[in-house]
Amino acid sequence: MTPSFTLPRTLMDEEHEMFRSSYREFLDRDVVPHHAAWESDGIVPRSVWQLAGRKGFLGLGVPEEYGGAGSDDFRFNVVATEETARAGASGLGFQLHTDIVAPYLLRLATEEQKRRWLPGFCSGDMITAVAMSEPGAGSDLQGVQTAAVRSGDDFVVNGAKTFISNGISADLVIVVARTEQGRSRHALTLLCVERGMPGFQRGRNLDKIGRKAQDTSELFFDDVRVPVENVLGEVGGGFAALMANLAQERLSIAVSAMAGAEFAFEITATYCRERKAFDRPIGTFQHNRFLLAEMATELQVGRAFLDRCISEHVEGRLAAETAAMAKLWCTELEKTVTDRCLQLHGGYGYMTEFRIARAFLDARAQTIYGGTSEIMKEIVGRALGF
Repeated sequence: MTPSFTLPRTLMDEEHEMFRSSYREFLDRDVVPHHAAWESDGIVPRSVWQLAGRKGFLGLGVPEEYGGAGSDDFRFNVVATEETARAGASGLGFQLHTDIVAPYLLRLATEEQKRRWLPGFCSGDMITAVAMSEPGAGSDLQGVQTAAVRSGDDFVVNGAKTFISNGISADLVIVVARTEQGRSRHALTLLCVERGMPGFQRGRNLDKIGRKAQDTSELFFDDVRVPVENVLGEVGGGFAALMANLAQERLSIAVSAMAGAEFAFEITATYCRERKAFDRPIGTFQHNRFLLAEMATELQVGRAFLDRCISEHVEGRLAAETAAMAKLWCTELEKTVTDRCLQLHGGYGYMTEFRIARAFLDARAQTIYGGTSEIMKEIVGRALGF
């Protein structure tokens, strides 16, 4: 139940809401009933990706000539991310595929690369990932040690990556590799490593505390020969490309976090109306009522800021520092809200069959990946001149 005093949301048009209905139907019918089984398996079946591709959900910003929907309106991506979060479908790697990988391919790929990769990207026949983090390098991208040495018409890649979402499923991995020594901005290059290349191996499917259905793995490169034709963008242009795309990545995470926080609050408000203690709904106790009021206020403030950020991004004006603010605020808010909501559920909140327990576990990663909250503060602090 949405309170009458809630500020109306003006970000979306009728076309976006029609898309929302279609995507929600897909989730309700083809995803939610099976998600528990996928959590046990630790992976989402490839057939689900292909179904999403047939329905047009994977190539939202890809031109029609390559099999996509041909819309560069990021609000459609926002709708899909929001609905995925509200459905608790944390196993779907679509957000990474469409919001994070797609911009790299659309901005940097040659015409030949686009024709080779984008049709499968849109159909769900080719699953993608980005490999940045390493066992010894997370937020510090200039600390990347995976090396790529030119050898004739190839780059020979050696190294390891970890915490790679879609890592087991991915057919195409954009690998951040070092092509020269030192911490120069021109030391990194993006290389597209494809499934089946000799020497490219997957490690274990990592055992996470949440997001159990999304495969997250280690990747190993042992003298992998990657053709020069698989360089994405320019040799030495990797760091600049990463910086250019991080704003949308962080905004996308903020969108997921805000939707997750709002849903956690909605189910908790309902629980507090229905659950009774001492012959009265638990929401009527002053402490609980005040806590719900605080969360409702924080969520409205966060929603207003986030929607403004989305509008700025659609217009091409969103600053990287503002995107960092959005990720910082929304992910920390989701962490706080899900924790408070779990507490309001009492003992039931600790049971994984309750949605709030899974929401709590799934939310915990949001302040870590895509740049930790501490890195977001560093970005904002430096922008302030400190």
